[in-house]
Amino acid sequence: MPSTLILGIESSCDETSAAVVRHSASGQAEVLSNVVASQLIHSSYGGVVPELASREHLRAIVPVVRGAMQRAGVAYSDLAAIAVTEGPGLAGALLVGISFAKALAFGADLPLIAVNHLEGHIHAVLMDANTTFADASPLLALVVSGGHTHLYLATRAPERTWRYRNVGKTLDDAAGEAFDKVAKLLGLPYPGGPWIDALAPHGTTDTHLFPLAHIKQKATGNTAPKLSREAVLAPNDDPARFDMSFSGIKTAVRRYVELHHMQPAIAARIEAFRAIGLHQAKPDTTNLARALPHFDSQTLNLIASFQNAVVKNLARSTFHAAEHYGVRGILISGGVSANSELRRSIAATAARHNLPVAFPTIALSTDNAAMIAAAAFPKLFARDFAPGTLEPTPQLRLG
Repeated sequence: MPSTLILGIESSCDETSAAVVRHSASGQAEVLSNVVASQLIHSSYGGVVPELASREHLRAIVPVVRGAMQRAGVAYSDLAAIAVTEGPGLAGALLVGISFAKALAFGADLPLIAVNHLEGHIHAVLMDANTTFADASPLLALVVSGGHTHLYLATRAPERTWRYRNVGKTLDDAAGEAFDKVAKLLGLPYPGGPWIDALAPHGTTDTHLFPLAHIKQKATGNTAPKLSREAVLAPNDDPARFDMSFSGIKTAVRRYVELHHMQPAIAARIEAFRAIGLHQAKPDTTNLARALPHFDSQTLNLIASFQNAVVKNLARSTFHAAEHYGVRGILISGGVSANSELRRSIAATAARHNLPVAFPTIALSTDNAAMIAAAAFPKLFARDFAPGTLEPTPQLRLG
């Protein structure tokens, strides 16, 4: 098969994205373009408003797709297929991308490929790590973002496809959701995860402030091991679950704020950020320097301790699962995979276990269409095309 071009379209939440990815005969992927339109309107609400997201996708979809094609320097006649996110995600947001992709595929007489958003995140890593994991199977994939926190056992299947089995998930808040909710509680701009990551190094971690969650699994015919600091997982306990919980950590932050009467300082910080234009800003070097004078050591220590607790919970479940299933490598993906402490912690632990680990580039950590086009290639090879009746599946599962 000669090199293949796939146009990917992603609109599952608050990012409108289109990308053109070239796939070689060996399966190597090259991103020719990856255009992302972020919806800044949600920062005023402290979270994504579904109706506003759908409206913004409608405004952005045409110029974003046109821009991706122009930057790649290709015509629709050069494409082999069009790929689009089927789910999971917001129903209205998904509908915009799917409707546009269906019309485009029909008009250009191209096959349409439906992609699971979660599998897309996994392929965001495999695009760069394909050589490292060329023949490695099984792999363990941690998909961690504002809407999802899942552990998947990924096994290579015939015709270059992958099979997935969910072996762990959050039982309540996703890790990224906990980051954003705690950030909002402390008066930080939305999205709050990057701000917490930027501020945490300026505080001191108190490892006793947020103890690790102990998850007791429900009996389902097979009893999974109870996770604890001292848990030893026997290889014959399959099927095991490696679930996580983050709502308790979030609630502990709220109680700490109330117990230490931090609300007046938080309210003052919110007003100060608005006055100096930081309420919708990203934590780059300049904005971080402007923001730090509005934080006392107690708040910075709280932020550092919270982040440390979330990262430890993610790492613990990941490496327990990796050991249990004897995987040959670990993939970390999703928006939270950009977190610097998570990267340091996972990489250091993986090195001690002599276990390969890979992260996506920072640009491909958040929602984007390049990962959708990358995940579509095995489906194109297997001729796994979507019907013309394709509709959004907001609760779509993987594995």
